[in-house]
Order: sequence, then structure tokens, then C-alpha cells
Amino acid sequence: MKQLMVTLLVLVGFLDLSLIWAGEKKQEETPLEIGDHRELFVDDYLIGSLKGAELRLHHPVDEGPVLKFDKPWEGLFCGYSTIIKDGDVYRAYYRGRPTAGADGDVGEVYCYAESKDGVNWTKPEFTLFEKQGHKKNNIILADAAPMTHNFSPFLDTRPGVPAAEKYKALGGTMKSGLVAFTSPDGIHWKQHPAGSVIPTKMVPYKYMFDSQNVAFWSPVEKKYLSYFRVFKDKIRRIARSESDDFIHWSAPVLMEYTTLDGEAPIEHLYTNQTHPYFRAPHIYLAIAARFMPGRQVLTDEQAKEIGVHPRYFKDTSDAILMTTRGDDTYQRTFLSGYIAGGIGAQNWVSRTNYPALNVVQTGPAEMSVYVNQDYAQPTSHLRRYSLRLDGFASLRADYAGGEMVTKPLVFDGSEMSINFSTSAAGGIKIEIQDEQGQPIPGFTLADCREQIGNEVDRVVSWKQGSDLKSLSGKPVRLKFVMKDADLYSLQFQK
Repeated sequence: MKQLMVTLLVLVGFLDLSLIWAGEKKQEETPLEIGDHRELFVDDYLIGSLKGAELRLHHPVDEGPVLKFDKPWEGLFCGYSTIIKDGDVYRAYYRGRPTAGADGDVGEVYCYAESKDGVNWTKPEFTLFEKQGHKKNNIILADAAPMTHNFSPFLDTRPGVPAAEKYKALGGTMKSGLVAFTSPDGIHWKQHPAGSVIPTKMVPYKYMFDSQNVAFWSPVEKKYLSYFRVFKDKIRRIARSESDDFIHWSAPVLMEYTTLDGEAPIEHLYTNQTHPYFRAPHIYLAIAARFMPGRQVLTDEQAKEIGVHPRYFKDTSDAILMTTRGDDTYQRTFLSGYIAGGIGAQNWVSRTNYPALNVVQTGPAEMSVYVNQDYAQPTSHLRRYSLRLDGFASLRADYAGGEMVTKPLVFDGSEMSINFSTSAAGGIKIEIQDEQGQPIPGFTLADCREQIGNEVDRVVSWKQGSDLKSLSGKPVRLKFVMKDADLYSLQFQK
């Protein structure tokens, strides 16, 4: 009898474990609700399995300087740039600083440039502030230290935002906390009566804010988000805070980092530049400045030859790419550099290669990211880099071929569009499967028209056509069979 009881208990135990395991498996297989969102291959969000394929990082193309910081009030120490596309106008904001000095002192101003295409830029002449004997200049904020150290504006896309607050900004150092500003046009700014909306006392770290601290309205989370610099264990880190009204902010949460295989290394990130990607705002891109303190590249002789300030060649830096989908973790799918220093000693000094905030579209199939370069040198400037739409990374299969099967997902739409490129010998075929991985009749690989070419918006079709209404709202898997091809994004369209 005793042995029977033990056997029953063991069986019950196994039964409980199997139920728990089944429950966990069911939870893991809960279909992703992607709706009609554009999904990029910057992380493994969609990926269920890979065979002979991989996620591959794509580096932007150097298009050369677009703004020289050559005005008397600009100079060697310009930085913390922001690019905003507002309709047909591109706006650039950057700190002007001709001489070295303490963070947040009166020698800092904020400057403005404008463009109709994101490629050719001009500096308007305003009469808002007189500096260094110049009544006409491109300064849009001055005499507001320490907020002019790292003034970071954004276009507020929240529905119903008052016209007088169409633009908002945060700026400040540990001395002031992060102070709120508003503007109707992005040029005429005033400090919000609330003043410091993220005060120093609210942040549980010894040192914070001495970098570009960004904010934006998230249409997905339906709240304002701020990502700002803190120090933890003497390493430059990033914290996130939330707000419903831009004035009252939640206690900050420290962002962590993961890779596809686990935890990512913790490196100094000087700026984070987190923002919603304009074609997929549920994905927040972070083209961050990775800082390598004490990693000196230049000799004293090389530094003297390029005219870099003596205090600014003892370190080096580059840009990395991270993403987050609204939680407290950045996905560092790619640990390698995204925009590395170019040829020449001038690219290997302290605090150069710092990306501007935001990626913007600059052509029918092109977008651009901008980078501060030649820091602390007479040649200090803003440089443009181009890449194809959605082209940060891709699902890649080489000539030998490869496959990817997605996790179960539910879409909302009647057609599927892909952004892809192949060689003349390459191609992509797509099979739609049921939730268990069985091909759905009419949408098998044999039925799919092979996708060959290079397009940012190609509608996929099968023998019976492209209509997917019968599958919309139902759990499915997608199987991609690829050869010498890159898949940058996919989207179900109505």
C-alpha cells in the first residue's frame, strides 16, 4: 500500500510537471499580434527558427559634410545635434561652443540650420540673441545656461497638442535637472513654467544628465518617454522615465542590454539617441555613441598635426545600433560598430563620431543619419550618411541558400509587402503555414511566385493572387526560403 501511494504521488508529480510544461509551451507559442505594423529585422522578434540564414548589419554610406561649424559662435565644440523632419522642412539643432569650458556655462548657445531635402543646408539669420558682436546669427537659444549645454528638441506628435507647444525640449545638467521648454515653430522657445520636470533628486544615481537627454511622444505606448544619461558603477548608462503630460515623470528605470544569446557587455554609452523609427514607430531605434575612455589612438605628433585641442585626443568613440520595443531592455543584436571612424587621424579623437538624434527620409528609397565629426578641431562639422529605407539590417541568405520560419503571428491586412533585394541568381519564396507549421493550400512554396529584384515595397503573390483576406486575423507562420538575398522588412497592408 505504501509503495502504491509513492507511485501515485510520483505520477501526480509528473502530471503536474507536464501540465506546467504544457502551460509554459502554450504561453511561449502565443501568437504575436503584428496587425499591419511594419516589422524590421533589427532583432529576433519575428524569428522562430533559422537554417542557413542570419541577421546581418548594414553600414550607412558616407555622403560627406553637410554643415560646417564655422561661425564665431559655433566652433570646435559643437555637438549634441538633433534632426527633425516637419513636413517639407528639415530642421537641425546643435550646440555652439567655440572654446573649451565647463559643461553648462554661459559660453554655450544653441544653433539652427534648415533644409528642403536633408542634403543641402542653410543657416538662417535671426535677431533673437546678440553674440560676439553679431546681431544677426542662427542662434535660437542663448543666455539659458546650463540648459544650452544639451538642449534636445522634438516634434510633439501627440493628438490634440496645443499649437503653442507643437515643439518641446529638455535640457539641463545635474545642477538644474532636466528643464522643459516649448515652442510653436521650433525657433522661438520659452521655458515651461514647471521648470525642472525631472529633478536631480528624483534620479537615484550620483551623477546624471551631462549628455544629450532625449524625449518623444510614443504613439504606441501613448505617453511621453525620456531616455537620459546616468552613471552606474562609474559607467555611462541610460535610464528611462515616463509621463502622461510631459511635466510629471515617473521614477527612472535603468535600461539593461541583451543580445540574441543573452546579456550584452556593458559599455560606456555617451549619448543614446533613442527615437521611434518613422516607418515603424513601435520600434525605438538607438544609434548611440559608444565612448572608449582612455583608449588613445593618436600620438602627440598626430594630434598636433590635425590641430585637435590637447584635452580631446586621449579617448575614442564610434556609433552602435540598438533597439527597444518599449520595455526596460535594449536589444543589441549587433555588437560590432555601426558607424566607425573614417580614414584619417581626425576621426579618432575624443567625442567624435557622435550621431545626431533621429533618422529621416531623404529620398523615395533613402533615409539619412547625421554624425558630428572632427570634434575639438578647426574642421568640426556635421556629416550625412545614407541607407535604404528600413536598411539598418536584414535577414540574409547567401548563394548556398537559407530558410527562416517565423513564430506564430496574427496579421491584419489583405496583402503582404516586402522590402528586399536579390542578385540576378537569387530570390525569395514565401510559404504561409498554419500555427502548427503545416503549409496552407494555395500558399505553399510551390504556389509562390519567386521574388527577384530590388524594391522597397513589393507585394507578394501566389498562383491564386495576392489576396490574404481569408487568413487575416488567424494564427499563421511564415516560411521564407531565400538565396543570395536580403529581406529588410515586411508589412501586411489593407
